[in-house]
Amino acid sequence: MKLLKNAALLLLVIFVGMQFYRPDKNQTQGDHTTEFIKETNPPKDVKVILEQTCYNCHTHNTEYPWYNNIAPVSYWLADHVKDGKKHLNFSTWNTYELKKKDHKFEELIEEVQEGEMPLKEYT
Repeated sequence: MKLLKNAALLLLVIFVGMQFYRPDKNQTQGDHTTEFIKETNPPKDVKVILEQTCYNCHTHNTEYPWYNNIAPVSYWLADHVKDGKKHLNFSTWNTYELKKKDHKFEELIEEVQEGEMPLKEYT
C-alpha cells in the first residue's frame, strides 16, 4: 500500500512540475496565408473551411483552445502542430517549388477525401 501511495505522490509531483515547463507556442504576428490565397484563389466557402479546420496546425500561427494551458495536453497539441507543419505549411507556401505545390495539393485532396484530415480529435 505504501508503494502505491508513493507512486501516486510521484505522479502528482511530475504532473505539477509539467505545468511549469511548457512547449513553445506556435504563434507569430502577420498574415500567414496571403501568398497561398493569392496564388490559389480558393472559393469563399473553401477559404472558410481552410481557416476553420486547417490553419491552426498548418501555419505559423495557432489559435489554441483553453485546455492547451494544461500539461500534458499542451505537449500533445504542440506535437500535432509540429507534425502538421512538417507535412504542409501554408505560411511557407511561397518557398515551395511548383512541383512540390502540385504534390501538396494532391496529398491534401487525398487526405480530405479519405477522411484523414482534419483529424477526428479536432472536429
